[in-house]
Amino acid sequence: MAYRVVQWSTGNVGRWALRSIIARPELELIGVWVSSDEKAGRDAGELAGLDHTVGIAATTDADALVALKPDCIVHTAMADDRLMEAVEDLKKFLRAGINVVSSSPVFLQFPYGTLPQEAIDPIVDAAVEGGVSLWVNGIDPGWANDWLPLLLSSGCERFDQIICSEVMDYSTYDNPKVLFEIMGFGSALDDLPLLLQPGILSLAWGSVVRQLASALDVDLDGVEQNFERVPAPESFDFTGHQIAEGTAAALRFQVCGMKAGKAVFVLEHVTRLRPDLAPQWPQPAGKGCYRVEIKGEPDYVLDLQLVASDGEHSTAGLVGTAARLVSAVSAVIEARPGLLTAVDLPLTTGRGLGPVGTP
Repeated sequence: MAYRVVQWSTGNVGRWALRSIIARPELELIGVWVSSDEKAGRDAGELAGLDHTVGIAATTDADALVALKPDCIVHTAMADDRLMEAVEDLKKFLRAGINVVSSSPVFLQFPYGTLPQEAIDPIVDAAVEGGVSLWVNGIDPGWANDWLPLLLSSGCERFDQIICSEVMDYSTYDNPKVLFEIMGFGSALDDLPLLLQPGILSLAWGSVVRQLASALDVDLDGVEQNFERVPAPESFDFTGHQIAEGTAAALRFQVCGMKAGKAVFVLEHVTRLRPDLAPQWPQPAGKGCYRVEIKGEPDYVLDLQLVASDGEHSTAGLVGTAARLVSAVSAVIEARPGLLTAVDLPLTTGRGLGPVGTP
């Protein structure tokens, strides 16, 4: 019997999650929530970009979808600019007895030590009350900096430092709200956007270094953050927006888990609007990669390149985030009630997604 699933949003990630749900033989799509009247009433297959319909119409009626009592909601609605509202949405689902896999808010992928306990307890209480589970993950924060480094660490005699990096050319990433409002590209260097406000980087990615530390039995002294921005050398056009000379065009930040004055775990992002900017910073493998470096015995460097069928690494990142969530739906439904982290789940794979038929 297939698990009954509702897809919550059909944006950059949600569209791909919808495709992934439809492709999974162990899942049954029973509803789709959308935020706009323009999408309401349209078939899920159309919204997923498929060449066929699936007989499920999207709706803006959230209560009607909750009333369906699905086994799980795949929640991919953007939360960067509405964190507390998103948390309330998740709690509502959980209290209704619905399991949730979600791509946000990202600090919930491992909130311990990052959020105060009084912020965590109501979420756990809602899950226990409903007898269900919540799991927040993706690709970053997610499997590129939880399971990948943990797997590599199993091949070490010892490790002295683990660095997880996203090194990306964002020249084809079309998400103006994230790029301009949240990350501050195209703004004056002394005008700090939301992402670079004090404590925000550690709130968003401190969970990564704390989860690694917890899984590897390292008692951190604290978490520190730093960033550097590089201006555009001249004005240029970026996906229909003008990036003025002297405004922010490249960003590098680090969130570091500290022990005895040393950065034992490092989460790093190197983001460029053009590949020629900040040549002194780490360079990607291909147009973009997730990199795991372990310094110890032995040293390891793993570059994970992403390329989707359209040739774009940015598309591949969206697919990877969505598929990671959908792949875990069954495991989350079958898990203990509460707030789950990556180390709470068994290995989830792409089982059933390979080619069919005989060669």
